[in-house]
Amino acid sequence: MRPPLLPVLGLAALVAACGQGAPAPEAEATTAAEAPADTAAAAPGVMTPADLPRVCRAGLAAIHGQRVADIQIEGIEGEIVKASWRAPVDGGRLFADCRVQGDVVTWRPTSLPDPAQERWMDTAEDPVVRFVLRGEEIEVNQTFPDGTSEQAMLRVEEGGADG
Repeated sequence: MRPPLLPVLGLAALVAACGQGAPAPEAEATTAAEAPADTAAAAPGVMTPADLPRVCRAGLAAIHGQRVADIQIEGIEGEIVKASWRAPVDGGRLFADCRVQGDVVTWRPTSLPDPAQERWMDTAEDPVVRFVLRGEEIEVNQTFPDGTSEQAMLRVEEGGADG
């Protein structure tokens, strides 16, 4: 199993080094996510299954102007992370699903009164949110439809308290 994985990881690293921004197909993302921990440590930016909730916490924190510590993971269903945080206006809770495809974080609001509004934020009118793993820190870059962008470097420890 290990020898066939190495060419895929090498190809993924080559594509990333060339600066191509297209998300990796799901098959490649799944293969990279199944990489052994020692391979992930040797190849920066390769996401492991443990990184999925970390990346979603960082992405949702950056998107919604929250502290990473305020984003609570409610559960994981397959490749979807379910999260919530305190609503800034009324103190209630806001809920969202998050998924990662290649280096892109996508989310959708959930638990809304009108389920028709619970759509994935992945159209041309939505910001594109990309991430780079940098150890315990995750760099989040948002590019807005008008071409402007924001960058945040967020510390997200695996399973620990962070902020």
